[in-house]
Amino acid sequence: MAKAESTSRDLRLDFFRGLALWFIFLNHMHYNVLSWVTNRNYGFSDATEIFVFISGYSAAIAYGGAMQRQGFLVAAARILRRVWQIYVAHLMLFLAFTAEIAFLAQRFDNQMFVEEMNVLTFLNEPHVTLIQALLLKFRPVNMDVLPLYIVLLAVFPLALWGIQRRPLTVVAASAVLYFAARHFGWNLPNYPGDAGWFFNPFTWQFLFVLGAAATRLPATLEWLQRQRRWLTPLAVAYLVFALWIAFSWHVPWFEGSVPQWLARHLYPVDKTSLDPLRAVHFLALAYLTACWVRPDARFLAMPIFRPLVICGQHSLAIFCVGIFLSFTGEFALLEIDGSLAMQVLVGVTGIGLMTALAAILGWYKAAEKANQRRPQMASAA
Repeated sequence: MAKAESTSRDLRLDFFRGLALWFIFLNHMHYNVLSWVTNRNYGFSDATEIFVFISGYSAAIAYGGAMQRQGFLVAAARILRRVWQIYVAHLMLFLAFTAEIAFLAQRFDNQMFVEEMNVLTFLNEPHVTLIQALLLKFRPVNMDVLPLYIVLLAVFPLALWGIQRRPLTVVAASAVLYFAARHFGWNLPNYPGDAGWFFNPFTWQFLFVLGAAATRLPATLEWLQRQRRWLTPLAVAYLVFALWIAFSWHVPWFEGSVPQWLARHLYPVDKTSLDPLRAVHFLALAYLTACWVRPDARFLAMPIFRPLVICGQHSLAIFCVGIFLSFTGEFALLEIDGSLAMQVLVGVTGIGLMTALAAILGWYKAAEKANQRRPQMASAA
């Protein structure tokens, strides 16, 4: 969600961030067959890990140059300005999302939506809950990613300062915080109740920091690339293992295939505190992707994949619209028509609307740049 300064973009970031946005949209609809094309059903991790890691990588690219050229204070100010933009976007999404849920629940006399989406508390005590929402402590279901990103980006100036000097030390400190938070149960307070944030910032920061540090560790990444002879089989073996476990959750043929002794060591695979099984699963995917998809991969420039790239280039707006559309789609499947054809239509329509918005934003941004260049060209003439 960070805005890159460089004019030359790594299209892999935009492609996979766009893919994560599409996956998040599909996964938030519980009754859509298209969610089976997402990575959530084939291993321990899902699109959230992709999104957080790429966000850390992009943030380091976007603000690292400013910190080197203009100093810590200027870069920190720019980062905090972006935090404010994301905070405002989160509040606008909160108001629109809550209004949508409340309206549809009342219009169709179905209070299940209000309870299922965790909006009942807001409707019963709006004066209290609104304050908690402003403090990021109250969130409807599916609105947990932006608060996580706001917190991670708010403390990013210090992390980026350290990454530019001693990236491995910062990664080690991040890992210590990750394991300490899991061991001691550290989390930020939630409302209502005391369960803590759904995405624990003390643990999910590890992937964010890893992504940011990857921009400053080219020698380490090259060394890992050279170890493909043994790392690739190891990563593939772990992904196959995770696929087997995931199939035991979803595919009847695999039910009961996991021995009890193994299940006792594996479960629960905790998403809130980023279970190590999830983190390793994502890192295995990321390693294989980095080995097999080069920055100049031809498919990244193919027209068929252009929608993914442009969605990834406007991630904040597309994420917000995707959250709104996911509930709209789930409502349509539950209240209007839940047939297989309708499920495909809802998923494709939502992705089409997200892509259309991204195209409009891209056109507007290009037009603004063209307008800014005209006075410069005129003065030069």
